[in-house]
Amino acid sequence: MSVETPVFSLSEQELEQIERKFTDIRKLAQGREKELFDVFDGPLTAEEAWALKFLYVHMPLNDLADYDGTFFLTHVRQALAIRKQVPWGARVPDYLFLHFVLPARVNTENLEDFREVIYAELGPRTAGLSMAEAILEANYWCHEKATYIGSDLRTLSPIGMIRNARGRCGEESTLAVAALRSIGIPARQCYTPRWAHCDDNHAWVEAWADGKWHYIGACEPEARLDQGWFSGPARRAMLVHTRVPATYSGPEEITVKGGPYAELNLLANYAPTRTIAVEVREADGTPAAGAKVQFQLYNYAELFPLAELITDERGEVRFTTGYGDLIVRAVRNGAWGQRKIRIADGDRFEIVLSGAVAEQPAGSENFEMVPPPELEGPESEPLPAEQLQRHEERVAEGAALRRAYEETFLTEEDAKQLAAQLGLPADRVWKVLEPARGNSREIAAFLEERVPEHGEWPLLLLESLREKDLTDTMRETLDDHLTGSLPWKDSYNRELFVTYVMCPRVWFEMITPYRKALQNQFTEAEIKSYQADPSRIAEFLNEGWKVHEGPGNLRGKAGPLGTFQLRIADQGALDILFVALCRSLGIPARLHPSELKPQYYAAGTWVDAAIGSVREGQAEAEGRAGQLLLRREANGGTDAPNASYMENFTIARLENGFYKTLLYPHGKTDVYDTAFDVEPGDYRITSGVRLKDGTVLGRFTYFRVVEQEQTEVTLTFPAPSRHIPVYGTPDPKTPLWQADGTETTLGALCQGPRGAMIAWLVPEREPSKHLLRETGELAETFDVLGIPVIFVLGREEDSPAPVVPEAAARLPKGAVFAGDPGHIALRRFTDAGIQLGSGGFPHLFVLDHEGNVRYVQSGYKPGSGKEALQILSDL
Repeated sequence: MSVETPVFSLSEQELEQIERKFTDIRKLAQGREKELFDVFDGPLTAEEAWALKFLYVHMPLNDLADYDGTFFLTHVRQALAIRKQVPWGARVPDYLFLHFVLPARVNTENLEDFREVIYAELGPRTAGLSMAEAILEANYWCHEKATYIGSDLRTLSPIGMIRNARGRCGEESTLAVAALRSIGIPARQCYTPRWAHCDDNHAWVEAWADGKWHYIGACEPEARLDQGWFSGPARRAMLVHTRVPATYSGPEEITVKGGPYAELNLLANYAPTRTIAVEVREADGTPAAGAKVQFQLYNYAELFPLAELITDERGEVRFTTGYGDLIVRAVRNGAWGQRKIRIADGDRFEIVLSGAVAEQPAGSENFEMVPPPELEGPESEPLPAEQLQRHEERVAEGAALRRAYEETFLTEEDAKQLAAQLGLPADRVWKVLEPARGNSREIAAFLEERVPEHGEWPLLLLESLREKDLTDTMRETLDDHLTGSLPWKDSYNRELFVTYVMCPRVWFEMITPYRKALQNQFTEAEIKSYQADPSRIAEFLNEGWKVHEGPGNLRGKAGPLGTFQLRIADQGALDILFVALCRSLGIPARLHPSELKPQYYAAGTWVDAAIGSVREGQAEAEGRAGQLLLRREANGGTDAPNASYMENFTIARLENGFYKTLLYPHGKTDVYDTAFDVEPGDYRITSGVRLKDGTVLGRFTYFRVVEQEQTEVTLTFPAPSRHIPVYGTPDPKTPLWQADGTETTLGALCQGPRGAMIAWLVPEREPSKHLLRETGELAETFDVLGIPVIFVLGREEDSPAPVVPEAAARLPKGAVFAGDPGHIALRRFTDAGIQLGSGGFPHLFVLDHEGNVRYVQSGYKPGSGKEALQILSDL
């Protein structure tokens, strides 16, 4: 084949490669040939055609399933038009435009036509600016639109984020990348998949300006580039990565390359790094070529795989990471090997495959994981006072604009009036309108239209959804699932029907109106046949659908109707389709809460459905489960921490040489009360205690669960030293200001028989929001123990009386806010010899009942609120 058209500075070889891959994609997606490819029969310029093909060859299965060619063509034309309009369009190299401007997808969000909407607002604001200035301006705009709040794993789209006005960091950065791409600036979302020094992760943004990549905190503007509260934590990361279309050939290290995407390792932009080589050998010493090697990091009480690489013919893989500890596990042909490595010890490590995949150690073993050390960052030139003042003014203006928009949301009084109008309980109506936020009028309209005809059922449908679903699910979708499920409302008890037939939410896919369309695919006789024997739906899918695995972060994200039409899917999407088909045909179905296996309800029990290539030959597992009963340590009431799932312990099953963590609710504490129903097999409990410096004292406990038998295991934890140092004693007469503007003192606020917790905050920043949220989650314990909780606010220009942030309503009853304009009181702590960390705000202290500081934590550290409470309990 010869391609002569020189577009996007691509060589003939590159164009031919795109053409070949496009042919493969067209064959793969033949189930939606018309919807996806008819667009190529219309009038296209050479530039449009090749840009469209570029998108298609890098498209994951869920995009091929869920969107049409007309959507992608509109997206291409807007990107090309904006490139011609912005002043820097010609300066952006073609390879950067293709990989970091043209793509419609940023993360795992549902795609939408965001470019034109965002450009209409942001284009005029950035027209006369340099690229660097435009990046800063775009972030001010994002700050006006949304701010941080923790939420579930489903990623809101950019427009959905604007409607909701808040979201987690993965959603903030999705919005910021979309905004920058909408004005023609190359941008990419950066993730540290898990931190080494605390249990969490984070996402931010890199943007390209005139030859250099810069970073920004998404929706958290700074007065200059390459600055953010996460700069310090990033210096302790073990991996920072971004995903990019697989044809990218830039200078960054590629950690993973397969399918449509490559994963770039960006850690060297932020932290000291070392490239290590791991040699994997068979038991006889020969190189183990083709072995899977996982580099695992302790986080959320599990060993999380930062990266999985395949050994070359020499049995070797190379990985660039930070100067902390990792556990490396290698598996090949029924054998495994594992060792803990300390990166500072060297750059070459060897693993021998000495264990069988079907076997694991016995008993328990302890381990220690040390994160990279805390490092000071480079000194920055101080900014002019006028520039800093204008920045603070713009941040305040942006927050005010966002609050003004939030004031347009329906109120609790609106909910009461609607409830009275419809004859519904007011508290239940408010519970679906309040989390809907910018979508509250859409939800209210659905109730107004459907309750008169269907009574309470529309409200029950809304109550079956997750809170985030209420922010971006529209009436068309709600109507489809309401009317498509009601024919079976009398076939089951209400709880079973609402949760497992009516509810459209299966996992973390986007909710779409698929129910009636799926019902129309079958005759009445076929539907009755499937209802009589739901296992036939699994047979139907196994006969007509192929399993094709794509990028891990996008597995299970395709909508059921698109998967049905495409007739090819990853395993997760196929499982979701099974559940959606069952529910659409009036059969209760779900993904198992901890195993995520598709199941249907029959004869009073949940039955596993064997679907897809990974389950070929698998018998239905009814009756095969065993039980795991956890027992407390004999001294657990004094020394051991309170067990909390994914906070200090997890359970994982050995599958094909690697341990797969079982999914139980984060923070689940009732772990000793009821036995866990689990599949037979070999298991490992990972338990751990994280010390203040981020070091983890961990323990593996190995055991086997036998079919239809109960296995008892004692949940144990390593015992750290309980020595609690004294860091200093601030003057109890240090002045602070109460919310009513009256003066008080540090000693007066911190009086308590057990001591007190006091923290200086910057409430609009994510680290302070984390601490406020954690304290709210611990409110009951603080209240029971009677521990004073004081949050201190105050900048130079503040009045003495603090402005109490919105989150205060969810804090302990005894929590108070105090003012410290100019942070004069905070400086009294340093005058007393108490060293603040380099991480910035929040600055958190625990004072004992004598006023001595026994705990100090500065900056971003999820879990610090629990650490403070533990210190207070120990005291």
